[in-house]
Amino acid sequence: MEKQTQFTPTDGPSPLDVLILAAGLGTRMRSRTAKVLHRLGGRPLIAHVCRTAAALTNRPIYVVVGHQAEQVEAAVREELGEHGASFITQAEQRGTGDAVMVARDALAQAGSTLLVLSGDVPLIRAETLGALIQQHRTHRGRGATCTMLTVRLEDPTGYGRIVRDEDGRFQKIVEQKDATAEERQIKEINAGIYCFETRTLFHALERVQPLNVQGEYYLTDVPGILRAEGEDVSIFLHTDQREVSGINTRVELAEFERILRQRTLRRLMLDGGVTFIDPQHTYVSTDAQIGRDCVIYPDVHIEGNTVIGDDCEIRSGTRITDSRIGNGVRIKDHCVIVESEIADGCTVGPSAHLRMQAKMEAGAAVGNFVEVKKSRIGRKSKAMHLTYLGDATIGEKTNIGAGTITCNYDGKNKHETVIEDEVKIGSDTMLVAPVRVGRNSVTGAGSVVTKDVPPDTLVAGVPAVVKKRFSENKEATKDESETMKDESLVAQPE
Repeated sequence: MEKQTQFTPTDGPSPLDVLILAAGLGTRMRSRTAKVLHRLGGRPLIAHVCRTAAALTNRPIYVVVGHQAEQVEAAVREELGEHGASFITQAEQRGTGDAVMVARDALAQAGSTLLVLSGDVPLIRAETLGALIQQHRTHRGRGATCTMLTVRLEDPTGYGRIVRDEDGRFQKIVEQKDATAEERQIKEINAGIYCFETRTLFHALERVQPLNVQGEYYLTDVPGILRAEGEDVSIFLHTDQREVSGINTRVELAEFERILRQRTLRRLMLDGGVTFIDPQHTYVSTDAQIGRDCVIYPDVHIEGNTVIGDDCEIRSGTRITDSRIGNGVRIKDHCVIVESEIADGCTVGPSAHLRMQAKMEAGAAVGNFVEVKKSRIGRKSKAMHLTYLGDATIGEKTNIGAGTITCNYDGKNKHETVIEDEVKIGSDTMLVAPVRVGRNSVTGAGSVVTKDVPPDTLVAGVPAVVKKRFSENKEATKDESETMKDESLVAQPE
């Protein structure tokens, strides 16, 4: 679902409350996980509905929970915040009517208009619900105490039909098994989304009887009861079947994933100026932001709240999650970037891994099979080959040779490595943290650095010891340069 903006329907005579039904297990999903916890676009189904509901009202959202209540509540709080929802428990799942009835103590005296939603209808838009609420409030002045959302289907088999009278007004809902041959030709069905006036709703719910094989109390009986008691029932006929459909099976979940992905990519292409080489094989979260003139190759996954600047190129096989990417960044094939920040003009990969608040400053580069964990790589610094940088701070214009490892873990605790500006780390250097390498220093190939290295110093060996001091102008003397060349102390492939 696309990101919702705050939408407040025209004020009416009563405040708006929202009740989301999320107590069921969802047996047709064939899962141990409650249906509303299954993920669509990287977020639980219930989170999509909660976000839409929150765009309609500033009041807490009421959520009826049952199966796996703690997990459902956690998913709702993650979306709405600690105080954005109020939870009501349906201890025994006895139908949708019972699910609403358990909210009676919380809502019966509220004197509000109540919007009832299902937790498994993730594509519903705030604009659609706002129009439904507005119609209800308009018709409320004409005596309507209920407005129900309906849709027409080419094949309505299995759904309850909306029967209208000769004037086109609501008469009743008739279930498939109870419908006459003529009624089965009706294409208009009940979508399961309603607006009620709370006091009349709970009055009518007291009259609902479990007159079905399952012995359940159906909310669908309420409009008929209200009509029989002389109340008017308004119908809001919507035109988009998919938007108001629920998810009941994994097949439908996969189909909705496809629809959501297509909507997101289409929006980014038309409104955002983003190029997708192969949209059918690209995944982008609805919460992600991608800047103008970016080019995204096939098999790229951009997840969570990722923000990508302008003029970036992201090559195939890359996954980016909850990260911030600057302008003009080049991310090569098969990189994994999680919860990290990459500044303008950086290059990443191929096959690089950034995680746990890794940070690259402007113009930095990491190459193939480099892993960066909880580390900062300074401006224009490079680590191009086969390297692990964990819990490290690296200054500007520093070069990290192939095979370098910051040995950050002593078996009990993690320790930090600091490499200052304009340092050259030779290939296969082991930096045993905690350790600091001073500005303009050099480590020889294969060194094991266990002690701090002073600025302007060459160290080498196992363990590394000082071999040379550099002169004040940061160049080795002639003899020092010859020694470094002869001993191949600073092998650093580019």
